[in-house]
Amino acid sequence: MKKHLLLFSFLFFLMCSLSAQQAGEFDPENPTKPFYNTITTAAPFLMIAPDSRAGGMGDMGVATSADNYSQHHNPAKYVFNEDIFGIGIAYSPWLSKLVNDVHLAYLSTFWKASENDAIAFSLRYFSLGNIIFTDIEGIQTGEGNPNEFSLDFTYSRKLSNIVSMAVTPRFIYSNLATGTELQGVMTRPGLAGAVDISLFINKEFAHGREGFKSSELMFGFNISNIGNKMSYSNEANGRRDFLPTNMRLGLTYSMMFDDYNKLAIGVEAGKLLVPTPSIRRMDTVNNDWMYYGNGGRPQSDFNPIVGIGRSFYGAPGGVGEKFREVVWSTGIEYSYRDLLFVRTGVFVENAFKGNRQFVTVGVGIKYNIFAIDVCYLFPFTQTHPLENTLRFSLTFMLKSFNREQVKDQGKIKN
Repeated sequence: MKKHLLLFSFLFFLMCSLSAQQAGEFDPENPTKPFYNTITTAAPFLMIAPDSRAGGMGDMGVATSADNYSQHHNPAKYVFNEDIFGIGIAYSPWLSKLVNDVHLAYLSTFWKASENDAIAFSLRYFSLGNIIFTDIEGIQTGEGNPNEFSLDFTYSRKLSNIVSMAVTPRFIYSNLATGTELQGVMTRPGLAGAVDISLFINKEFAHGREGFKSSELMFGFNISNIGNKMSYSNEANGRRDFLPTNMRLGLTYSMMFDDYNKLAIGVEAGKLLVPTPSIRRMDTVNNDWMYYGNGGRPQSDFNPIVGIGRSFYGAPGGVGEKFREVVWSTGIEYSYRDLLFVRTGVFVENAFKGNRQFVTVGVGIKYNIFAIDVCYLFPFTQTHPLENTLRFSLTFMLKSFNREQVKDQGKIKN
């Protein structure tokens, strides 16, 4: 037990050290010096972890055990779920310290059609509340209720006793300022189609010695939001933004000490598969703009498929900047009798790539066929949209559709 806690502490301080660097601006004479260069995309709401279980473990979920919210983290996990049917509802206030009408709502459901097949569906809705639009002089031009949502469907299949894969097509709608005029161009909702491809490996080990009953080693991999660029106007040459195509991989080790006590420890890494923004500087000799990075081309020149490849090379700051784009999560979950859950985790993003750094804690209670989870976030550095906010997830699950078996599902076994 002490060894595992020492490992968690080591990972925590290692990830913090990766972000403890000196601030700076881009220097063409010394491009390897760290500088601020954050990657931005359309529809960033797709990246928000909707559930409180993952929220309590540092937003880690690609390699944890299967649950109702696997649709967001790794849909390939569904076929390893012990339940055959489930519905999950999650709610997260957003910027609650500033406003009270911005929130993320999430609904997911799955069904194991057989031991080797599962299907799932989810709806994600993000409301930005009531917004007052103004022109460049600050004069009010109207009001609106910007909102975004996505719909997706998953088919998950076991390839062997320990390996599964899933494919998840997704429809994305983003209505931020429809009908308003921006630099002489009328805006419209952004539409996009995307797909996730995921893999999950779950290997169980039996242990005969006293005090350590069994264990599981879980590996997860997911590339999400592979899709077309999104535009908010009808202009043929208008701006088109990348979706937040994201790659995540993780490893979790779960230990069952006896019939009552279980502990899981995991680590996860994620990276946006979007080209690093080029740095634009005026060339005083030729009186023209010069781009550093991406072969001297702006980020917008690349299509989504080429952009995925470009996400691994060509940054203005070289290989070092690419490594700074990796975000890290590590988390712990303790469960007692599969009824009470206590969680904590750490999330670290490089200071020059967004600087999201926070600790999370969470608890969960399972009763009969229902479970409720809550989590709380403590930011290390900058103010976080979820600071001082409780997030809730409610889950309904069935191990069988048989009435008598449903009655017995929540009984504690001695």
